[in-house]
Amino acid sequence: MVVATDQKLDFGPARLSEAARIAEMSRRWIEHGLPWRYRPASIAGQIRDSETAVVVARAAPLVVGFAVMEFHFGARRAHLVLMAVEPACRRRGVGGALFRWLEKVGRLGGITQVRLELRADNEEARAFYERLGFHATERRAGYYDGREDAIRMALRIGGPRPARAACTRL
Repeated sequence: MVVATDQKLDFGPARLSEAARIAEMSRRWIEHGLPWRYRPASIAGQIRDSETAVVVARAAPLVVGFAVMEFHFGARRAHLVLMAVEPACRRRGVGGALFRWLEKVGRLGGITQVRLELRADNEEARAFYERLGFHATERRAGYYDGREDAIRMALRIGGPRPARAACTRL
């Protein structure tokens, strides 16, 4: 797929018609070498789920990035299930913008922590999440289909903001 990397991107909720594209990206960039779990029907179910947000980055008419986050509002936490960006669009702020979109939804719903897992050998993704403020919490042996280890990461969000100094008249 050829993507113009200088094209203006549009961010917003995924459409059901984009489920197959999101599933294909998951297969190619996330699930490679593992059984395909996030097929089009699964992604469509996530798009329909009221406690899951699926956001995409579009370079009209193509989806060039996506992220899926499940919200557990009662527990005040969220799980970043999937995130992928086409290689031609990486390192251009797309992944960060997708995450900030989901983080804003979480903050509005009272979420205070986001968790995720990634392949233990995926140093590029780990560095990306660390730049977002995530920190590693544990290593899970055989997490992916009993074949590959995972690193769990967490990020604290929301909560009270530091108080601003009061303005005084001079």
